[in-house]
Amino acid sequence: MGVRRSLGRGFGWLWASYAVSTFGTRVAFDAFPMIAILVLHAGPAQVAALAAAGTAVGAVVSVPLGPWVELRRKRPVMVAMDLIRCAALLTVPAAYALNLLTFGQLVVVSVVVAAADITFGAAVGACLKALVRPQDLLVANARLEATTWTATVTGPPLGGAAIGLFGPVLTVIADAVSYLLSAAGIRAIGGEDPQPDPGTGEAPPRLRARDVFEGWRYILSHPALRPLFLNTVLVNGLIMASSPLLLVLMLGPLHFAPWQYGLAFAVPCLGGLIGSRLARPLVARFGQHKVLLTAGALRACWPVGLAFIHPGTSGLVLVMVIELGLITCIGVFNPVLATERLGHTPAGRVTRTLSAWSATGKVSIAAMTALWGLLAGVTGPRTAIAVAGVLLLATPFLLPRRHHVAPQPDREPRPSRS
Repeated sequence: MGVRRSLGRGFGWLWASYAVSTFGTRVAFDAFPMIAILVLHAGPAQVAALAAAGTAVGAVVSVPLGPWVELRRKRPVMVAMDLIRCAALLTVPAAYALNLLTFGQLVVVSVVVAAADITFGAAVGACLKALVRPQDLLVANARLEATTWTATVTGPPLGGAAIGLFGPVLTVIADAVSYLLSAAGIRAIGGEDPQPDPGTGEAPPRLRARDVFEGWRYILSHPALRPLFLNTVLVNGLIMASSPLLLVLMLGPLHFAPWQYGLAFAVPCLGGLIGSRLARPLVARFGQHKVLLTAGALRACWPVGLAFIHPGTSGLVLVMVIELGLITCIGVFNPVLATERLGHTPAGRVTRTLSAWSATGKVSIAAMTALWGLLAGVTGPRTAIAVAGVLLLATPFLLPRRHHVAPQPDREPRPSRS
């Protein structure tokens, strides 16, 4: 057994903050749709609009925040985003208690939280790059990825139980408190929080209109990041677009029970833990580029099998096997992708780049989900799932074939020490 590598006190607090907020989010995963249905008696169209509008509009709102954050110290911004998310979420139980809750308020809160999520995530990347040495970035990203999948496995079942016992509003309060605890953890990191230096050429002295699009300009002009960006946006969009259709197919024509549907996706999430643990040893043995290509290609091969699911136990097992394979490949790919992306992005561009990447991904998912919903209305959910699966088989051709060496940093980051 190897000795667990210490990444310093600063990363420990960042990891703890990420863990508590991610777990809170997963516990409250279905809270807003549940509130819309159970409290406001919303129909399917309103529930779908709530999910799409919150994600898409929040992504658009976050676009100018990326370059704005680039000019500022990252930890105060992260604390502010945590507090904004906490305050926005707490308006929901407050309005519920006063019998003033409306569907419009849920949409507004979803937009605010989505925009703050993207901004926080972009700032985390810059903070991580400042706290951790380049050779430790893969280890750090793998731990964050493992945390995400752990929360995904444990959070929704606990949230579902809490909703059943106490109602969906309580899980919203739990999510809000998790952001408050996350803010406290970010404050506890200590050590130096570098101020962007306008004299380095990495960050302009003030925000200009052209800086809003700088993240996309950098991504699309970079020979390594451009194909990765196009690949991940398309793959994630096609996978997520099929998700509600699979729900309709399993609970409708195939007559699976809701608990079977939940089981079919909860158990395979363990593959994310397995994959994130495998990422570092695989990179050590085969190299980062080869693992990125292989895991990226393999994750596109599984979803087409979902078009062939059938009723009964064997059909349920088939879904679980397909999802386990898909999520394991994603668990390997994601931390390697995050490390590759940070390695190719200068410190003064990290926030803008990650913000542009995340915003594009979220808008694409919302648009493709709506498009595949229309396709399913014409062809049926099984055919629409099959079309998405076939298109996914072509996405590995977008992955970069050549290995591009990441530039060395101008100065070594100094992690906080215990």
